[in-house]
Amino acid sequence: MKFNFPENLYTDVRIEDTKNANYSMQDDEVLGNGETQVKGAMIRIFDGKMWYTAETNDISTDSIQKKIDELAAIAKPNPKILKNPIVKNFSVNKAKIMKFDGKNNLRNLTLKDRKEIVDYYREKCTDKSITEIKMTSSSFWYWSTIKELYTSKGTEIIQDYQRCAFSMWFQILGKENVPYSGGKMFWEFDFDSLKNREDEIIAERDRALDFAKNNVAVEPGEYVCVLSPSVTSVFTHESFGHKSEADFMLNDKTLRDEWTMGKQVANPKVSIVDEGDSMHHGYCVYDDEGNKKKEVYLIKDGILSGRLHDAKSASVLGEEPTGNARAQNYNFAPMVRMTNTYMLAGPDNPDEIIRGVKDGIYVYDWNYGTGNSTFTIQPQKCYKIRDGKLCEPLRVNVVTGSVFQTLFDIDAVGTDLKFYSGTCGKNGQSMPTATGGPTIRVKKLTIN
Repeated sequence: MKFNFPENLYTDVRIEDTKNANYSMQDDEVLGNGETQVKGAMIRIFDGKMWYTAETNDISTDSIQKKIDELAAIAKPNPKILKNPIVKNFSVNKAKIMKFDGKNNLRNLTLKDRKEIVDYYREKCTDKSITEIKMTSSSFWYWSTIKELYTSKGTEIIQDYQRCAFSMWFQILGKENVPYSGGKMFWEFDFDSLKNREDEIIAERDRALDFAKNNVAVEPGEYVCVLSPSVTSVFTHESFGHKSEADFMLNDKTLRDEWTMGKQVANPKVSIVDEGDSMHHGYCVYDDEGNKKKEVYLIKDGILSGRLHDAKSASVLGEEPTGNARAQNYNFAPMVRMTNTYMLAGPDNPDEIIRGVKDGIYVYDWNYGTGNSTFTIQPQKCYKIRDGKLCEPLRVNVVTGSVFQTLFDIDAVGTDLKFYSGTCGKNGQSMPTATGGPTIRVKKLTIN
């Protein structure tokens, strides 16, 4: 598309075409069966002091040009706009990256496809002889978006993104009639990769059943803890990833002082990266300001090495943009967000990490995690480690620790890096992100 951009103002136009569909069941009842498609655009003009924005669902060139002209009429022309520190941080890129525009395009899926995959897993993974299972939920959904960005500096980018998922969850009545849940969800970029994975679902179903029937209450205290890759990933995301989003620092000098570049903040075995090129849930080649997503070492060998920026935070802190300006959709302005954020694999054998613990806790999975100076993880399932072996399942309410101390207390980092898909909420926006990590051992965490 070609637009007539006003002189002495910065202008950008983000256009999106998003399609999604779902099919879900609870036991034998269909709960959801839908398909939607939305097209829209956000138009922004910046005069160096204020942003002026408009949205429209009419993405024709004439309609968008009218919005541009309306905004330009109320903005104040600035002959020095290209010298504005924020505008200088908007790089100029021209690219067309249509990675999913082919036979694996999820937009080609039919209602029959959606229904068949749910029916397949219900047949393979439902066992009505297991009386402890009181309800089974099965869901498939996909999301596909094509994004275009045009700016008055000359950026022209077209790129696509898609993701599909299947989940199956079991509501289980455990000992003393306490309810539990367990199951499996997997995200993929193509539909075929979701198929024929019933063994994974059944394994998690049976693990949840065993936990529900045999768990015992943990004795509160401080323990050596081994975190599974899944739990390491949420610790990395919540406890350190968000601290690396530089917009949090703009009005918080204390946070800037705590996280000084070049400072040792972790055991030298710890390195944490954020990047958008690898094919995980946070895949993002160019951000929503048009900047190329960079690979950023947030921690390298225990040393604080980088932060995540949009154009504004980079200009304020005197650093380079990293391509982390992301918006949930065209209704929202971009802000600093993580992409694929993970702790790198280390040198230690995961089995040996567990064998090195005489009396401790293995944290297998989690319901939620939060992080600030103190982080909190609410686990689903934990196991006692006794003399280097996993023993009885433990019912744990919460795992807590100091972020600063825990990063130093990590004394083993496994070779088994794994990635996990999810969504991350911030300031009312939800974005797809990937988390990742290996098995790690922490010298001391508080268990309740």
